[in-house]
Amino acid sequence: MSRVIELLTDFGTTDTYVGVMKGVMLDINPDLQLVDLTHAIQPQNIKQAAFTLLNSYSFFPPQTVFLVVGDPGVGSSRKPIAVRAGHWMFVAPDNGVLSYALRDIGHPEAAELEHQLHRLKTVSNTFHGRDIFAPAAAHLTLDVSFDHLGRRVEPVMLPEPQLVIEGNYVRGEVLHIDHFGTAVTSIGQFNWDSPGQLTLNPRFGTTRPLICPAMSLEASVSATNSPASRLSIRHTYAEVAQGEPLALVGSSGHLELSVNQGNFASKYGVNIGAPVELRLG
Repeated sequence: MSRVIELLTDFGTTDTYVGVMKGVMLDINPDLQLVDLTHAIQPQNIKQAAFTLLNSYSFFPPQTVFLVVGDPGVGSSRKPIAVRAGHWMFVAPDNGVLSYALRDIGHPEAAELEHQLHRLKTVSNTFHGRDIFAPAAAHLTLDVSFDHLGRRVEPVMLPEPQLVIEGNYVRGEVLHIDHFGTAVTSIGQFNWDSPGQLTLNPRFGTTRPLICPAMSLEASVSATNSPASRLSIRHTYAEVAQGEPLALVGSSGHLELSVNQGNFASKYGVNIGAPVELRLG
C-alpha cells in the first residue's frame, strides 16, 4: 500500500484546518507522505474541485489515497465515503466532488465510512475533514481492508459539464480560473495533430471526435467586459503582445482563455460557470 495521501480542499492556508488534518493523519501513520495539491478551491465550489481532481489524479502513483474535502453539506445527511477506482483510492463527502474523476476512470466501488475505528473518538458537526475523512485516509495506508469500511453505496454523481457540438459551434463553460486569471473551459481534450490542425476528443457529453482546422477556430466567452473580438487559437502566449488576450490549448488539453502576462478573468469580468463558445470557421 502506498504511503502517499494527496490533499485537495477549499480550506485555504490562512487557518489551521489543513495543518490539523495533517496532524491527525501523521498521528495514525507517521510514515505518510502528504502532498498538497491545492487548498485554494473557491469555498463550497464542488464543480471546481471535481474538475481539479479530474486533471490531477492520473499523475500520482498507484495506490495514492486522495483526500478531497469540499463539503458544504457537512453535518447533513450526506454520507462520508471511500472509493476504489482504477489504481487509486479516494476519501470524500458523497456530494459529487469525485464524480468527474470516477467517470473518467470507470467502475468505481464506494463504501460508506461507518466504523468508529476509522474516525476520531469525538466527531464534531462542522469539521468532518479532521474527524472522519483524515483518519479514514490514514487508516487506508495501513492496509485496512476496503471491504471492512462499511456498506457499499452508489456515489452521488454531478451532471457532466456543458460540452455540446451543434453545427459549426462547440459550446461549453468555464470550470476553473487559475492563479494567473486564466479561464479553463470544459471544451477539451484537444490534441495538436499538426501546426494547423487540432482534434477535439470530447471529455464530456458526446464522444464523437472532431477535426478542427486551427486557423478557422474562434473562441468567445460571456463576460462583463467582453474582449473586443473573438479570439483565435494560438500555440503559445508569445504569439500575442503583452497584455493582449488569446485562446490556447492548455496543459490539460482544454481550451483556455488568457492574457499574455495579464489576468483574463479580472480584465474581462469572467467567472466560473460563464458560457463559452468555439466557432468552427
